[in-house]
Amino acid sequence: MQKKKIGVLLSGCGVYDGSEIQEVVLSLLEIDKMNAEAVCIALNEEQYHTINHLSGVEMPEKRNILIESARISRGNIHDISTVKPADLDALVLPGGFGNAKNYTNWAFEGALGTIHPAIKLLLVNMVNIGRPIVALCVSPIVVAKALEGSSLHPKLTIGSTNQASPYSIKDFSNGLKQTGATTQMKTTHEIEFDANLNIISAPCYMQDVSIKTIHENIQLAFEQLKSVI
Repeated sequence: MQKKKIGVLLSGCGVYDGSEIQEVVLSLLEIDKMNAEAVCIALNEEQYHTINHLSGVEMPEKRNILIESARISRGNIHDISTVKPADLDALVLPGGFGNAKNYTNWAFEGALGTIHPAIKLLLVNMVNIGRPIVALCVSPIVVAKALEGSSLHPKLTIGSTNQASPYSIKDFSNGLKQTGATTQMKTTHEIEFDANLNIISAPCYMQDVSIKTIHENIQLAFEQLKSVI
C-alpha cells in the first residue's frame, strides 16, 4: 500500500520569525507514527525579518524562508512552486509568527492584512479538492485569510480565554470572525473540527502550557486527521 503524503507548510526556523520548531517536530513525529510521508514545503523568498531568539531583538540581516525551513526538515524540503495539491493527502500548518509575518501580514495589520498569493492558492486548492488541513497554534489565521471573501466560512479555534495565554485570544478570535470564519473557544485538551471543510485546528502554544501538553494536543489533531484522510 502506498504511503499517504502529508504536506507540512513551514515558514522559517524559530517561533518569532518563522515556524514554531517544537510544533513542527511533534507533527513530523505523528506523521511518521502514521506510517505516512512528510512533504515539507516552504516559500522560496526572503523572510520579513530575523529575530534574535535569545534577546527578542531584530537582527540586521536577511534570511530566506526556504533555506531557514530546511534547518528543521534536515534539508528535505520543497519549494512551494513545485508542489501540486493533488499530490498531497493532507496539509499541516505548524504555528510560529512566520505565519503572521512571512505568509500573511497579520502581525502588523491584523485581520485587515493580506496573504501571500502562493500560500492562498495552495490552501484554497487543498480545500477545493477536499484534502484535510490541520492548522496548529496561530496558523488558523492563514486558513482564514486564504478563504476570506469566498462562500466558505471555516470553523476554527485559536485557543481559549479559559486557559492561560501569552496572547489575547479574544482579539485573535475577533480578528478571525472579521475574515468570515466562525470561532470556538478550545483549550489544549480539545480541538476544533470543521467536518464540512475537513479543517482541524488546535491551540497548541497559543496557550501557556508545557511541551507535553502541546504534544497531547497535536496527537488529538492527528487522531482526527487519521479518521478523515
